[in-house]
Amino acid sequence: QRCTPPLTPHPSPGVAAGARAGVLGCSPAMCDLPPGRRRVFSAAALGRRKLTHPGKAILAGGIAGGIEICITFPTEYVKTQLQLDERANPPRYRGIGDCVKLTVQDHGLRGLYRGLSSLLYGSIPKSAVRFGTFELLSNPMRDAEGKLDNTRSLLCGLGAGVAEAMLVVCPMETIKVKFIHDQCSSSPRYRGFFHGVREIVREQGLRGTYQGVTATVLKQGSNQAIRFYVMTSLRNWYKGDDSHREMHPLVTAVFGATAGAASVFGNTPLDVIKTRMQGLEAHRYRSTADCAFQILRNEGPQAFYKGTVPRLGRVCLDVAIVFVIYEEVVKLLNNAWKTD
Repeated sequence: QRCTPPLTPHPSPGVAAGARAGVLGCSPAMCDLPPGRRRVFSAAALGRRKLTHPGKAILAGGIAGGIEICITFPTEYVKTQLQLDERANPPRYRGIGDCVKLTVQDHGLRGLYRGLSSLLYGSIPKSAVRFGTFELLSNPMRDAEGKLDNTRSLLCGLGAGVAEAMLVVCPMETIKVKFIHDQCSSSPRYRGFFHGVREIVREQGLRGTYQGVTATVLKQGSNQAIRFYVMTSLRNWYKGDDSHREMHPLVTAVFGATAGAASVFGNTPLDVIKTRMQGLEAHRYRSTADCAFQILRNEGPQAFYKGTVPRLGRVCLDVAIVFVIYEEVVKLLNNAWKTD
């Protein structure tokens, strides 16, 4: 079936083609295509404007991750210290303020950044893998206008979280936790990132950098599933029927912080278990399930939410910063890097 012709009695060929294009919102050349190819061409033309090339996502995600971790690392340090401060020791810290005070007192302000190098080396590839995988999985699932529904965003977020856990998060987080835990000892052994990695691999092999892999996969998978689901839901609500409506960075930041808060309350118990499984005393636990059982038996259910407040502050800031920087960098890359 051809495009509906204009109602003028004897239009010239150029005018007729232009009128037909106006009716269908397509170019004159499109109107001469068979109906099946015309529908495919039209859908592709609409969708290209809203899809993010995985290469751009990897680059933008890496930049966003590097900037974010330099801003928020002190809160991650305090959270990890509180989670490692087990009740049976007895606890060294009375709370967040006491942890900060004693750390600065013993090691100076630089003490709040102990372990930054290991997390920085991991944060850049982690965010790159996360956003690259999400775009790779979500692009085929988007509609003609590039819109992704909420359920599919949950599945794509889950896939992105599992990918970043296996490729980056588990080894880098294990090293980070061991670095921070090492500082708690009376005689720290690790002199820096590469020295620490060398010592860990020498004593425990590569397997020593993959402690708590099950808990890490569960944590990161649920983390990103929740975050991308909430972020996509809020974005779809905000844009409504206008998929081309631009989001101000402040709106992106608010939505990102909301997504971060949802993920904290949704999986902090998994984060506590992961941290224990990656600490210097991980040998005490036979498995992820055994770690959870020992925490419940020895410290009670409230121990699963240790470090929630500092983690909440860090994650909300983290996710807000990452999504804002990511979106802005993608906009810049769209102007400089043509992939359509």
